[in-house]
Amino acid sequence: MLNGFGPIALFLLVAVAFPVIPLIITRFTAPNRPNRVKLEPYESGMETIGPTQVQFPIRFYLYALMFVIFDVEAIFLFPWAVAYASLGWYAGIEMAIFVLLLLVGLAYAWRKHAFEWQ
Repeated sequence: MLNGFGPIALFLLVAVAFPVIPLIITRFTAPNRPNRVKLEPYESGMETIGPTQVQFPIRFYLYALMFVIFDVEAIFLFPWAVAYASLGWYAGIEMAIFVLLLLVGLAYAWRKHAFEWQ
């Protein structure tokens, strides 16, 4: 049983060690010399005017979330469309169910007025 999971364990070990080891090395070897100029907010090489932290409305987050959802839909539809001729009717029904579920989500978001700018 260990022989079957050995490559997976090795892969997970390498996947964890690959980003962690450089971060640890950088922590001890990188220079840490903060000064007043480096700690100031940066705005295109000019001193900032007004408050430096601006709060964005939650609507931006909702639009970004909707974009990601339908972008992932396009990612799933593309390989299906490329291999459509060799998949058969069963894959067509599965994709119709997938698109129907996404349309239900779109109708729900539309009904909750998630796309209206206030």
